[in-house]
Amino acid sequence: MDARYRRRTRHGILAAPLAPTRRELHPLYDGSSGTFLPVKEGNDAMATVKFDKATRIYPGNDTPSVDRLDIDVEDGEFLVLVGPSGCGKSTSLRMLAGLEEVNDGKIWIGDRDVTDLSPKDRDVAMVFQNYALYPHMTVADNMGFALKIAGVDKSEIRKRVEEAAQILDLTDYLERKPKALSGGQRQRVAMGRAIVRSPQVFLMDEPLSNLDAKLRVQTRTQIASLQRRLGVTTVYVTHDQIEAMTMGDRIALLKDGILQQCATPREMYDRPNNVFVAGFIGSPAMNLVSVPVETDGVKFGSHPVDIERDSLAKAGSTVIVGVRPEDVEVTTNQDGLELQVDVVEELGADAYVYATPTDERIQLEGGSADESLAKPFIARVDGRNVPKAGSTIYVYPKQEHMHVFDKESGARI
Repeated sequence: MDARYRRRTRHGILAAPLAPTRRELHPLYDGSSGTFLPVKEGNDAMATVKFDKATRIYPGNDTPSVDRLDIDVEDGEFLVLVGPSGCGKSTSLRMLAGLEEVNDGKIWIGDRDVTDLSPKDRDVAMVFQNYALYPHMTVADNMGFALKIAGVDKSEIRKRVEEAAQILDLTDYLERKPKALSGGQRQRVAMGRAIVRSPQVFLMDEPLSNLDAKLRVQTRTQIASLQRRLGVTTVYVTHDQIEAMTMGDRIALLKDGILQQCATPREMYDRPNNVFVAGFIGSPAMNLVSVPVETDGVKFGSHPVDIERDSLAKAGSTVIVGVRPEDVEVTTNQDGLELQVDVVEELGADAYVYATPTDERIQLEGGSADESLAKPFIARVDGRNVPKAGSTIYVYPKQEHMHVFDKESGARI
C-alpha cells in the first residue's frame, strides 16, 4: 500500500491503512472489474441533482428567464426539461453546468452546493446540439481528448475509448475524422466523449435537433437505452414533447421560465395541472372547449356532462372541458357538439377527423398564434368507418377521461 494511505495515531504509531477511494486512485476512473462504466458504491456514488429556487435574470431584463425553479432529480434518473422556445429550459441546463450565473437560489449535485463552482469542478459532461467535435482529430482522439488534457495514461485512454466505442457501435470508425461520418455517427461520438469521462451527471441540450426524422427516432431509443444501462443521472433538454414522453422517467414542463408541472409521462398525460400542460403534452393535442356551467354540470353542445357541484363551486359561468382525440364519442344522433368535418387523415387502423364547430359561439382554446386560423376539433375514429369531408358529426367526451379547467386561471378543477 502506498505510504500516503497509511495513517498514524496521536502517538506516532502506525495504524491500519486507509483504503484509497476510486477518485484518489485515479481522478477520472469511476468503475470496477477493468471497465469505466459507473458503479454505485454507497452514498459517495449518489448523484442527485437539486434546483433549489434557482433563478436567472439576464442583465437588462426585469423578468427572470428562469424563475425560482424547484426540481429534485433522483440518483440515476432521466429527467427531461421540455417546453416551447424561450421557456428557460436550456438556461436551466446551463445553470446546472455552470455556464450561466445563478442570481438567486442554489443548485446541488449530491451533497455539494455547486452554485458558485466553475464548470470543471462540477463533474458533469455536456452533449451539445452541434456536436462540437474537433474536425482535425480522429474519432478516437475526439472521444479521449478530455482524458488527455487531464493527464490520464495513454493505455487507459485507449481502453476506455474502445469500450465506449463498442457500446456506441463506433469501433469501425475510430480512425476516421468527423467529416467522414453521418450526423447520427457524429452525435454518437459526442456521446462517447461524455461517457469516457464517467461524470456524475450527463447534460444533453437538444442533441437530436440536427438529425432527420427517422434517425432521430432511432437515436433517441439508443440514448434512452444507454442511459438505463449506465445508470448515470441525466438531464435532457428538448422542445419535442414526443421525445420527452418516450425518453424521460419524469418530465419537467416550463413556460416563461416557470415550472408548470413535473411528473411521469403517464401522470402528465392523464392528469395535467393546467390548460397549458393539457394542450402541450399529447399528439395530436387535447381538445379544449369553453362550455357553460349548468345546474347539474356542464353542457357539451346538446350533451349534458355530470360534474360534482363542489368542483364547480369556485368556477365562473364558463369552464374549459378538455378531451383527448381518443376519448371522444362520435355519433350522428344529434347528441353533443355539432361539427362539420374538414379533413380526414387515414392512418390504416385509425383515422383522425379534423372538424369545425358549426356554432360560431363555441370557442376552442389553445389555437394558432395566427388568430385567423381556427383550431380544429380532433377525434380519433375507426379507420374502416370514417365520416366524409363536409359531413356533420356530433361529439361528446367519455366521462371517465374528461378534464375540467378553470376558465380564468387555467388550473385543473
